[in-house]
Amino acid sequence: MPLYLIEFGYTPEAWAGLVKSPENREEIVRAILEDAGGKLHSLWYTFGESDGFALMEAPDNTIVAGLSIAISSSGAFRKFETHVLMTQGEVLEALEKAGEVAYTAPGAAVHA
Repeated sequence: MPLYLIEFGYTPEAWAGLVKSPENREEIVRAILEDAGGKLHSLWYTFGESDGFALMEAPDNTIVAGLSIAISSSGAFRKFETHVLMTQGEVLEALEKAGEVAYTAPGAAVHA
């Protein structure tokens, strides 16, 4: 199954709610993902621009898009980004495909 990295940042209100009533978000997120046919590998919290990251896998992009829309529309996040992760093999395949593409950058075409 494809892997995805979720980068998130809670709103101040979400943090205030967690301070008032701490809960294990990893358990909650794991259950949501499993119900959708996915799997949570881990959930980490960080310092800095993002409050945390989650590594998950899911059957396809449509399921992940639906999860992302449902979760981000809750209003609990000031930042919620979903990143598709590619293996080294997938990148090598993409590079081969890129070598087959005849692309001209905007403004680079020579007009005679």
